[in-house]
Amino acid sequence: MRFLTLNTWGTRGRWEERESRFRDRVGGLAPDIVTLQETVRTPGADQARRLLGDGFHLAEQQERESGRPGAPDGQGITTASRWPFGRVLEIDLNLTDRTGDFACTCLVTEVLAPRPLGRVWVANHFPDYQLDHEPERVLQAAAVARRLEDLVAASPGHVVIAGDLDADADADSVRFLTGRHVVEGFSVCYRSAWEATHPHERLTTYAPSNPYQGDPDWPFRGIDHVMVRCAASGPTLLATSCSRVFDLGRDTVSDHYGLAVDYEPAPPAA
Repeated sequence: MRFLTLNTWGTRGRWEERESRFRDRVGGLAPDIVTLQETVRTPGADQARRLLGDGFHLAEQQERESGRPGAPDGQGITTASRWPFGRVLEIDLNLTDRTGDFACTCLVTEVLAPRPLGRVWVANHFPDYQLDHEPERVLQAAAVARRLEDLVAASPGHVVIAGDLDADADADSVRFLTGRHVVEGFSVCYRSAWEATHPHERLTTYAPSNPYQGDPDWPFRGIDHVMVRCAASGPTLLATSCSRVFDLGRDTVSDHYGLAVDYEPAPPAA
């Protein structure tokens, strides 16, 4: 299974040029599942469908951006899969009075993949973005993890969390997801694909070197993640590769770089 995640940067900048480059590049990457953030969907336009074409099933966030400075109307998140969806649900992440200006959410899709993969729960997680809102991101990560635990307990399968988490590996919200932090006596453990395949290399997906980057010194650099839930014996899917994509010259299509991950089922536990 090849997994791709990218914050598309909406329709900002030279959108038509960026769209053409994305379509060319994604054809070569040939992902099976894609999580996109900041896609624009309005009654007259569906950016994700234009980017991906007709070869994918799409699940779209319902409540989208409207009226926030710098964000186009209709901006939200999209999950795409070459395999059909079962259940699709959204987890409301407006958990404090500081998140009202942002359509933060987690879009959860049940992907019905063929054997030997089987059911894959995909959580396209898009929490609060503001630099000083880590308390909100922690609450949001815990809310998502609790809901995913309930889902997988009732309907077992793999669980992948992916998206623009607006926090790096040292943040409490990401440390919680990777099993290094406890929230109200509750913990989970997800294995980062980047950490599994690049154990000695710091992740950077939001960098001043990006020609589309408008923030000269944003403190958090590795903010886009793909991670798989661990069972008692470790991750249920093994990341065989994790590459930064849309990051070189004309391949760059957004103010974020993307990640492409190849997964295979983990061998049965001893």
